[in-house]
Amino acid sequence: MPRTRDFQEASASLFGFSPAEDDARFRPPSPTAGGPEGGRAGRSGKPPSYIADHRARLRERFLQDGGAAMPDYELLELVLFRAVPRQDMKPLARRLLDRFGDFNRVLSAEPARLAEIEGVGPAVVTELKIVAAAARRLARSRVIRRPVLTSWDALIDYCHTAMAHGHVEQFRVLYLDRKNVLIADEEQARGTVDHVPVYPREIVRRALEVNASALILVHNHPSGDPTPSEPDIVMTRRIVQAAETMSIVVHDHLIIGKDRELSFRAQGLL
Repeated sequence: MPRTRDFQEASASLFGFSPAEDDARFRPPSPTAGGPEGGRAGRSGKPPSYIADHRARLRERFLQDGGAAMPDYELLELVLFRAVPRQDMKPLARRLLDRFGDFNRVLSAEPARLAEIEGVGPAVVTELKIVAAAARRLARSRVIRRPVLTSWDALIDYCHTAMAHGHVEQFRVLYLDRKNVLIADEEQARGTVDHVPVYPREIVRRALEVNASALILVHNHPSGDPTPSEPDIVMTRRIVQAAETMSIVVHDHLIIGKDRELSFRAQGLL
């Protein structure tokens, strides 16, 4: 699929040069440069037939079931095809998975950490971040402007998509109206790997600004374990107390881990 000019300009402005320049940066020399031919494009600029055939087979399999049966490295290859059109992407996909663990963690990795991997340039980073942003937007569309308490599973899916693979703690507040419809979803703060600063007064002030009647608090644990710490419990109580002074209800506080979440209400902590 051809790139749009917007994607090219975004890549150039964010990373200093265009996807086309990135392709040139990581494209092996042609056979005329004296190197072996394996995996390299000829004078026509086209990839060797075995690479083109491999890409065609992967795309066909993807279209058959939407990628449901594809392992992470093959799905990652499909994303990388757009960034580097003329190379075998399996080795790079393997390197990314070896470093970050799985497909979701590759997409969620910080650009600076991605750039540490051999073969990753601005075009690769851009493509990965486009896919990550699309996934978050799709998940968010299933909960925004909808009654949260009757679409709880979709809310949990969204929180996992947005936060489960973060490398630092982030604290979000979901603001609800009188019918418990989600009217705003805002990140309040980012912190370190095991701490994020939260200010109850600011959360309540923002709730009044958006005319919210209820809140759901959400934060992630980069360790993957959603068990609340004592500071988590104390901070939640302070937010609940501050909200009560303005007749604002705190429905729950969710801690998002890698594979599961913890609900303060379900655990009797709220």
